[in-house]
Amino acid sequence: MIRPHDSLPYHHVLTLPAMGSAVRIARETTEQVLAEWGVGPQEPCTGPVLLILSELVANSVRHAAVLSPNVTVIFAGGPDAFAFGVHDRHPYRPALYTPAVAGSGRGLATVIELTLELGGSAVVRGDADEGGKSIWVTLPLRRSGAPGAR
Repeated sequence: MIRPHDSLPYHHVLTLPAMGSAVRIARETTEQVLAEWGVGPQEPCTGPVLLILSELVANSVRHAAVLSPNVTVIFAGGPDAFAFGVHDRHPYRPALYTPAVAGSGRGLATVIELTLELGGSAVVRGDADEGGKSIWVTLPLRRSGAPGAR
C-alpha cells in the first residue's frame, strides 16, 4: 500500500504520551519542522496546518487514550507538498466527509473544511492489524524552492 507520504523526500516522526500536553508539543514541533523545511509563516497553509494538527492530536488524546497510551505524528514534506498523519491505536475510524451531527464536536468538520479550502486532501488509513488508524492530511505548498534537508 502506498502511504500518502511515501513520495515526499523529507520525514520526521514524533511520538508523545496521549495527554493534554501532547497538543502543545505537537504544535511546537510542527512549527520547527516547517521552519527547518523552509516553509515560513507567509505560506498560506502554515496557520491552518497548526489548527488542523492541534484538532487531530486533541481528538486522539480525548477519544483514543483509553486504548492508545501514545499518539504519533508523522510529518513528510517536499518542494510542493506538506503532509502529516496523526496515529493512535484506537480501532475506531471516523468518517471524515460527513456533516457534523447535533451534539457532536465540529473538530473534524473544521479539519476537512480547512483542508479542502487549501486544495488539500484527508484520508483515514487503518493499521494492517485493524487495531489503530492514522488520519493523513496532505496540503499543497505555494512557495518556490525545496525545503532544507533534515
